[in-house]
Amino acid sequence: MKTIAYYISDYGFGHAARSIAIIRELLEREPSYRIIICHAFAMEFLQNSLPYNQVTFRKIATDVGYFLKEGSLEPDKKKLAKEFDRYVENWENKIQLEVQFFQQMKIDLVVSDISPLPFEAADKVGIRSIGISNFTWYTAYESLLDQKRLEIWKSSYSKMTCFFLLAGNQESDWPCEKRLFPFFARKVRAEKMEHILDWVNPTRKRTVIFFGLGMKIDGIEVETLPLWESDNCVFIVSSNVKVDRDNVFSIPKEETESQAYIAASDLVISKAGWGTVSEAVVYNVPLLILNREGMKEDQNTINYIRKHGLGKTIDWEEMLKYQYHGEKQEKKENGFRNDAEAIVEELRKQCCFSTDN
Repeated sequence: MKTIAYYISDYGFGHAARSIAIIRELLEREPSYRIIICHAFAMEFLQNSLPYNQVTFRKIATDVGYFLKEGSLEPDKKKLAKEFDRYVENWENKIQLEVQFFQQMKIDLVVSDISPLPFEAADKVGIRSIGISNFTWYTAYESLLDQKRLEIWKSSYSKMTCFFLLAGNQESDWPCEKRLFPFFARKVRAEKMEHILDWVNPTRKRTVIFFGLGMKIDGIEVETLPLWESDNCVFIVSSNVKVDRDNVFSIPKEETESQAYIAASDLVISKAGWGTVSEAVVYNVPLLILNREGMKEDQNTINYIRKHGLGKTIDWEEMLKYQYHGEKQEKKENGFRNDAEAIVEELRKQCCFSTDN
């Protein structure tokens, strides 16, 4: 039996959702594996999504994430610097705690999406470590924090054994093995999609638009957007988007399978969160992405979307005036597959390479 310590970023739900896709697939292939999830922010979501005896949960703050200016989509650099300093204040003690955890739990493999916390500890213990992401927090912060601050995380990421690079990444400089897996997502049951369409679009004649700003964007007034007046359209929104209209349907707060709502849509309007983008691409749904100039990760994803003709971008000022015009379009294959199975096959190989504890 192999034991995997699986670290998931504490920023929002996107890292958790894509990690769920991999963990579900892995346990289908290797039901004897034991997985210890290390995370804090979306713990209830993870627990509800992964009700397996083989999965246990360890509550621990794994990274800092982003902070946005109030009522804005732009980053708050001052608050980020303050929270970053607070998180790394006892960095060496944090590393030592992870060393002890690996030894006590006899960990065979470390996987991280994409917390810097476990890599240095895994290196000290001699355990293989895998990063899975389209970015690192080091490169995400390069335009937001000074280089002196970032050296501590540059050192940690440099200890990765292997990096599974996802679509839009600009992470070629890390001194480790690398594998490329463009997009993957949680699977969708056809009957779930049909149930959603029966709810929001029973005639199947209206255009279904998924509008998602993410679960950590607060204070943005969207109820008065002209978007909701678009002809012959219905909208699916995140549970935190409060719009009271007959053609707007909120995903239930307790829902764990939001990918099915994206797959059922004809267009996704969203910020450039990789998880939402990936689910749209895997299920052949065109994208209209909110463009945030100050977010390096967003720009890398947006450039990839443009390059491969997967959608268009819109600035927030344009969004304030935007309405959808056009007939309902048939979905077309975009050439990208769900790479969750391929990722799991490579993880199984990495487990075989690991030294038994």
